[in-house]
This record gives sequence, C-alpha cells and structure tokens, in this order.
Amino acid sequence: MVPETRLMSADQLTADDAWHTLRGHGGWHLVRDAFVRLRYGDGFSHARAFAFQLCLAVVPFLIALTGLTTDLGVEAGGRVVADTVIALTPGASVDVVRDLLVDDERTEDAGELALALGLITGLVALTMAMSQVERGANRIYGVERDRPAHRKYVRAAVLAVTAGLPMLLGFLMLVAGGPIGDSIQREYGWGGWVHTLWDIVRWPISIALTVFAVAVLFRHAPRRRQPGLSWLLIGAGIATVLWVGASLLLALYVSLAESFNQTYGALTGMMALLLWANLTGVAFFLGLAFTAQLEGLRVGVPEPAEPDMWKPIEQRAAVDGVREPTSG
Repeated sequence: MVPETRLMSADQLTADDAWHTLRGHGGWHLVRDAFVRLRYGDGFSHARAFAFQLCLAVVPFLIALTGLTTDLGVEAGGRVVADTVIALTPGASVDVVRDLLVDDERTEDAGELALALGLITGLVALTMAMSQVERGANRIYGVERDRPAHRKYVRAAVLAVTAGLPMLLGFLMLVAGGPIGDSIQREYGWGGWVHTLWDIVRWPISIALTVFAVAVLFRHAPRRRQPGLSWLLIGAGIATVLWVGASLLLALYVSLAESFNQTYGALTGMMALLLWANLTGVAFFLGLAFTAQLEGLRVGVPEPAEPDMWKPIEQRAAVDGVREPTSG
C-alpha cells in the first residue's frame, strides 16, 4: 500500500520533485517495479473489465452519431457526420449511413430516437467504465475497498463527463481526424491551407485532451488523497505515449494485415475496437502503476508488492515440525 502524503507540502510533490525522484532511482528500475505492482494489483483483469465497459460506451455513441446524421439530413453537416461514422466503422456501415441521409419523416423520427438512446446509453456505460477505473486504481495503490456505492457512482458520473468525454474526443480526432478534415473541406469549400493546418493541430490537441483526461482520472479516481496534477503528469504522459503508440500500431496492423480482415469480415471493426480498448486499459493502468510506484519511492515504500507468504505443504510441515499424513 502506498501511504498518503498528507504531511508533505505542495512544494515536495511537484513535477520537479517527481523528476528528481525518477532520476535518483532509475527509469528502468521503476518500470520493472511498476509492472510488478500492476500484476500484483490484478491490473490486467481490471484493464479487460475497463475495455469491456469502454466498448459498451463507444458503440452507443456511434449510434448517437448516426442519429445526429439523420437529424442534420442532407445538409453539409449531416454529410460530415456521416463521413465520420463511416471512417470509424468502415465496411457494412456505409450503406446504412447513406440511407439515413434521406430527408423524410421516418428517418427523422428514427434518428431522434437513436440520438437520444445512444447518448443516454453511452453515458451510463461510460459511468460504469469510470467506476471500473476507481476499482483498478484502488487495487494498484493497495486500497482494498472502493468508496460507498452512492459516492462511487456519483463520482464516476462526474468523471465520465469531465474526463471520459475528452478522452473519447481525443480518440475521435486521432483516428478519424483525417477523414473529418477531408469531408469538411469537400462540403464547406475550405482552402488547402486550412486542411493542412487542421492535419497539423489535431495531433497536439488530441494528445493534450488525452493527457488532461488521464491526469484527471489519476487525480480523482483512487480512494485516497492524491498529490497535485504536476506530480501525476509523468505517469499520465507515459500512459498517453503508450496509448498513442498502441493505437497507431493497431491501426497500421489492421490496414495492412489482409488475414485480419479476411478472418473477421464484417466484424473487423468490432474486433479492432475490442483490441484497442484492451490496449487502452493496459496503457492506462500501467501509467497509473508507474505513478503509484514513484510516489511509493518518495514516501519510503520502495517495494511494489508484499512478500509472498505462501509455502508448499511439505515446507510448512517441516517448519512446524509436523509430518503430513500420507494416504494409502
């Protein structure tokens, strides 16, 4: 367990102090201990649970986008949103989205229903994802119990809006930013320089949104008094770098590996989403474990896990001076 740093002043837990602690103990040593803390805190299981909830949130938001496409109709805004949905879910969704651009009463009613239900369902699922973040963060820090249910889920709902939505927006700009820029240029007649500027600025904006969202979750998700955001930025930066790298490598693999598309067919987009969500969870909790281990070193708790107290039956019997009975 990482003790809370209640007795330390704000000057002792700043970004400079985190950097000095990192340099004093060695980066690779910290990475190794952070991985041990992640594993003993059951971080990979929490990453899978978080990935499941994240997928349950992403899909309804995509449905809400298709509903927004119908509401906007055949106007330029509707076509831009349609191109965004197609970029995120290529393949079978093309015909479905194009049909929703038909401006009639039936599609308008269906679009409004999809928009409302998609937003509500997505926010509920994102709230569940944030509650899973608290559970995983608590175990990594050595906190055995979560907050009481009413406090836990109210906080998770607030984090879903303040951190979850910026993270999803950063993901949208990273994955579909190019097609969005192409569609806006085509529909609104943007000049080439505006499109080039968009292609440049969307990357730092996406990364900034992700770092902000991750830092907010690091700060407010665990059931403990956390240090200031400046101290948490190193771990948040590591999680963001891992997330961006994993997302780009996965996108490259899916686009180049013909066997992947042939194996899953129409489910290619969904399988890619599942893999991306799982990698997102692992990157997030590994960055959090690094932050927890860094703080543990600062307050004098260098070991990432308690000693293993389990012993084989024969060894325990020898220590106790008792011979185990044999069968037969």
